[in-house]
Amino acid sequence: MNVLVACEYSGIVRDAFLRRGHNAISCDLLPSESDKGIHYQGNVLDLIKGDFNWDMMIAHPPCTHLAVSGARWFTEGKKPWSLQEEALDFVRKLLDAPINKIALENPVSVISTKIRKPNQIIQPWMFGDLATKTTCLWTKGLPNLIPNITQKPELEYHYTKSGKRMQKWMYDIRCKNAKDGTRAKLGSKTFLGIANAMADQWGTDG
Repeated sequence: MNVLVACEYSGIVRDAFLRRGHNAISCDLLPSESDKGIHYQGNVLDLIKGDFNWDMMIAHPPCTHLAVSGARWFTEGKKPWSLQEEALDFVRKLLDAPINKIALENPVSVISTKIRKPNQIIQPWMFGDLATKTTCLWTKGLPNLIPNITQKPELEYHYTKSGKRMQKWMYDIRCKNAKDGTRAKLGSKTFLGIANAMADQWGTDG
């Protein structure tokens, strides 16, 4: 299959499809962090509008102006509403792309109220990663992902210097390994278990 992974610089989803023999290409404004496959550094709309025959697109549009967690920045007047409208317009263009199979991933966001509700909501622990991170999927021509795990496992936590309890994966990003400039990038990466599930369950010609 020809798979376009939009708005991905980590290469995690792209490489999962590559390992299963698919022709997968990632695209982002940032350079790829993985050199295992082809990466187009630029606007993904160029690839959608161009002369390409995509069988599937998995898109991870930036959630900066979409996530519900940041909605107060707009209501408090600290961000212009035009930024949210531009982000939503980009999402609409991705969902309306002339590709038969589409999956768009985002956290809980205004996409649900401004465009449509997600087809599925998943957690990383359902696919083998010891983490909770609510992940919404808007799909077209694709079935819901089938979890490998149905009972939530016991998660590992750490405590910050101030005494706040935090999941290990989040603690490692915010307090242990990452500097301020890389926290958002690391936090937005797709968990490997979800990427593998996408490639295993969606990577068929059926």
